[in-house]
Amino acid sequence: MIFTEDLWPLLHQLVGNTSLFSEKPSFFHNLLESMTNSTCAGDEFDQCRDESAALVLKFVAIASILLSGMAGIAIPLVGKHRRFLRTDGNLFVGAKAFAAGVILATGFVHMLSDATEALQHPCLPSFPWSKFPFTGFFAMMAALFTLLLDFVGTQYYERKQGLNRPSEEQSRVGSSESGGKVFGEEESGGMHIVGMHAHAAHHRHNHPHGHDSCHGIGSEKEQVSAHADSHGHGGHGHGHGHLPGHSHMEDVEETDVRHVVVSQVLELGIVSHSVIIGLSLGVSQSPCTIRPLIAALSFHQFFEGFALGGCISQAQFKASSATIMACFFALTTPLGVSIGTAISSRFNPYSPGALITEGILDSLSAGILVYMALVDLIAADFLSKRMSCNFRLQIASYCMLFLGAGLMSSLAIWA
Repeated sequence: MIFTEDLWPLLHQLVGNTSLFSEKPSFFHNLLESMTNSTCAGDEFDQCRDESAALVLKFVAIASILLSGMAGIAIPLVGKHRRFLRTDGNLFVGAKAFAAGVILATGFVHMLSDATEALQHPCLPSFPWSKFPFTGFFAMMAALFTLLLDFVGTQYYERKQGLNRPSEEQSRVGSSESGGKVFGEEESGGMHIVGMHAHAAHHRHNHPHGHDSCHGIGSEKEQVSAHADSHGHGGHGHGHGHLPGHSHMEDVEETDVRHVVVSQVLELGIVSHSVIIGLSLGVSQSPCTIRPLIAALSFHQFFEGFALGGCISQAQFKASSATIMACFFALTTPLGVSIGTAISSRFNPYSPGALITEGILDSLSAGILVYMALVDLIAADFLSKRMSCNFRLQIASYCMLFLGAGLMSSLAIWA
């Protein structure tokens, strides 16, 4: 920066009053001013800078974040064989609602705020970064891209597993004795995401034999097994134009496909911002900054791991695949901290390149996390038949959702 400060008067004398370097050299002058501005040094360069203490805290952070992430993602993977932690149990639903609130608050309160702060930093030129809301734009594009990825991934796995049926069977399955449309079905034949869940619920539970609509809500696979047994022993007839047991098997397979896609897209969103927050902690030389980050990131990593582990468990991955995904998640943030520590001596977190990269990646991560939290975690569980038929589970899940979002949001006071 000293070189540019010395070079600027020389260039001004050589070029004179040309149009590019006139008395109002808007772009180049503002760019050099922003790059040499004293505010670019940041607060931690003036106070609370202690490299030896920061290094010790970074090792503590790596251990704490690694253990928290491993514990969070391991609980649903190991606990699915235990009765009280099974993925179809009420305890798991409540804990998953808490984790969804944590992820939602991470996207809205932490990632969007950090992205806005980075992209509107005084070290960046006012044009174009202060002239357009890039944070919201990148977050919106990330959410739309996640929707596209969600759709394409679901279609791919459905075709891969042979779940698509011939058009004749689809028309026969989609019709009922009343001949009416299923809730969520549009005139063009399309089905929005709420309609997709309603369509599946319609075929699972809309039997015209007079039973209460909430009767027998339980494990999906237990229902399939019960239906298969009843039909294998001369079970009663249903009003569908297809075998109910066969329909239940299709619904379970389609649900498994959704869990496969959700778990992979969710891991993509989590990993993308885990690298950034790990680097941010690693390059910091301020113990005052690192101490609250250790607690915040450990808490955040545990419940993100729990939500991701629940999705992986529900997707029924092979043990090797589940282990690879779990390790990849648990190691990402500590790896980011390690890389940040290695380059901290020559890395300037307030350089324009670093700020722009951090701001864009934080915005993209926020869009992915908000979409996944609202659509694939919260809406998928809170709009389900099981939730609507269990009032106590509704109350507990909403309390856990708001508690998770509130606690994660409150951590923004310190980190």
